[in-house]
Amino acid sequence: MQLISHLEQDSRLDGAVSAGQRVVRLIRPGRVRDALHGVWLGHPVHPMLIQASVGAWLSATILDLTGGDEKAARQLVAAGLTAAIPAALTGAADWSEQHEQQMRVGVVHAAGNTVAAGLYGASLICRRPRAGRLLRLAGLAAVSASGLLGGHISFRLAGGANHAEEVPHLVEPGWQHLMVAADLPEGKLVRQLLGEVPVVAIRANGVVRVLADRCSHMSGPLSDGELANGCLTCPWHGSVFRIADGSVARGPATAPQPAFETREVGGAIQVCLPGAG
Repeated sequence: MQLISHLEQDSRLDGAVSAGQRVVRLIRPGRVRDALHGVWLGHPVHPMLIQASVGAWLSATILDLTGGDEKAARQLVAAGLTAAIPAALTGAADWSEQHEQQMRVGVVHAAGNTVAAGLYGASLICRRPRAGRLLRLAGLAAVSASGLLGGHISFRLAGGANHAEEVPHLVEPGWQHLMVAADLPEGKLVRQLLGEVPVVAIRANGVVRVLADRCSHMSGPLSDGELANGCLTCPWHGSVFRIADGSVARGPATAPQPAFETREVGGAIQVCLPGAG
């Protein structure tokens, strides 16, 4: 882990990060990019898709090691290469909207996957069965090392995790005082603390809306964002949430933003988070 952690701080990777990010961002925000992020699913698609490639390639190696059919092994390799295309596209979309430490590790992760795909592709071209098996075994080693880096991004660096998941566990159950109603003007984003949880309060068309302040994508401060057309845009990566219920209107966020019920009592705004505690 120490060796992998060094990649997070290696600024020599920044040139590759910038170049890759420019290419991936040619896919403009919209339906296609949201589909790649997994907004429709509710969490990132890439981890799910990559299992198809790895599973097919691992199965091919099992056939190789147990004296299985060469033709079947080659078919599995081809299936894995086909599945790798959407997996790479979804992974690239997610990677392009992460923090610099995650993106540095991600460059090496992508390079490892490219090497693995190249080795598996070479195994299909190769006409000598023994050499083909060695190429497939080398490809499995490369994708396994790359998978270790992918796990580091996902779990150690929390890439793709819901960064607002802890909110319901930190907020006390029931109605709580948030602020004086007069301190919330129309159309302004006001950051408040509810216990230890930062929230953003908005009065829109006379109705008070309150969301958790830290973006579910990468913890960006929504209170520094932009309010328009009933939606709040995160200032860090452009995720858009509907203030009425915290649902995702546009990625890269895939998880909804915790949204509080609100009421005004005696000149004060009170809030309650369903399912808190």
